Amino acid sequence: MALPTLRPADEAADGPGQARGPARCVADRVIAIANQKGGVGKTTTAINLGTALAAIGRRVLIIDLDAQGNASTGLGIDRGARGTGTYGLLFGDTSVAEAARATEIPNLWVVPSTADLSGAEVELVSAAGREFRLKSALGEPIAEAYDYVLIDCPPALGLLTLNAMVAADRVLVPLQCEFYALEGLSFLMRTIERVRKGLNPDLDIDGIVLTMFDKRNKLSEMVACDVRQHLGDKVFQTVIPRNVRISEAPSHGKPVLLYDLQCAGSRAYVHLAGEVLRREARAAA
Repeated sequence: MALPTLRPADEAADGPGQARGPARCVADRVIAIANQKGGVGKTTTAINLGTALAAIGRRVLIIDLDAQGNASTGLGIDRGARGTGTYGLLFGDTSVAEAARATEIPNLWVVPSTADLSGAEVELVSAAGREFRLKSALGEPIAEAYDYVLIDCPPALGLLTLNAMVAADRVLVPLQCEFYALEGLSFLMRTIERVRKGLNPDLDIDGIVLTMFDKRNKLSEMVACDVRQHLGDKVFQTVIPRNVRISEAPSHGKPVLLYDLQCAGSRAYVHLAGEVLRREARAAA
């Protein structure tokens, strides 16, 4: 599967962990994509942001931490080829190198979800170091292998999402442009603050990305204005539109950037990737 070139890529390498150009993994590049509400675009954002970053030469690993396995399916990983997946990272001796599966997209790998993950919330309750399982599994070598790690969280603020936040440097929050999506945002922000204070003092909010924006709908405009008024520059300027091509792409096992590069949804995710990179550059300056 050919990956569109969005702009000149850095020097490439043949596999994870090999020497490459200047885009080496540094701190603050493990990003949990989280929101306790379902259907807000977490998986779509993980897949397409990851694809856009891969298209500019960054080496990206997506960790599918949702038992539904939609990120794995959306990247074309057959259920029979997923191995122990994220469950093996949390409860077995599986390393990231063993669990990761190459996608058809150059520079993009995924640790897939399996059916075993559906019982992980219950198993984690009595597990030793339950909040730190994923962080321990990732370890230091992850920084040598990948430039970005995107964790696709389940639609709940349970122990799996908590593991993601403990392992992450930043949290990116997709927020659907509708009233009910706003109700849980304050609770999610408080949860992130509790994790920062008690478990991961380095955790930061990467930003909020508005999704499923319908310019024909006044409610979308109202929600967007309200969120920007209260959260200011924490909200990405890029807005992901409601777009039928985004909805169609997963059924073909492709990110929308490969399914239809010219559609409004693809262009939005390319812009979002650029904004993520610009924010990093400003933070590092």
